[in-house]
Amino acid sequence: MLKKILAIAAMLLAAASSWAAVDANKASDAELDAIKGVGPSLSKRIIDARKNGNFKDWPDFMARVKGVKENKANKLSAEGLTVNGQSFGGAAPSKVAKAETKKDKAETRKSDAKP
Repeated sequence: MLKKILAIAAMLLAAASSWAAVDANKASDAELDAIKGVGPSLSKRIIDARKNGNFKDWPDFMARVKGVKENKANKLSAEGLTVNGQSFGGAAPSKVAKAETKKDKAETRKSDAKP
C-alpha cells in the first residue's frame, strides 16, 4: 500500500513540475527542449547566448537569440518560458482571462441596452 502511495506521489510531483515555468537563464538543455516550440537547435542558441551573461529581460533575449522575435516570444512565453521570472508582456491571455473579458463585454452590452 505504501509503495502505491509513494508511486502516486512521485507521479503527481512529476506532473506538477512539468507545468512549472522554465527560466531561460537557469534552464538546462533538457528543460528548454521540453517547452513546445523549442527544439535542440533553439535550446543550443539560448544556451550559447547565455554564455555571454544572463538575459536581462525579453527584449535582451530577443536581441541575442537568433530567430526569436515578438511572435515567437509570445508563443514561448505562453508555453511557460520566462526571462528573469517574467513572462513576455505581449503573451496571449490565458483562457480564464479571455472568458472574463467576454463576460465583462456581455454585461456591458446588457447594461447599455435600452430598457
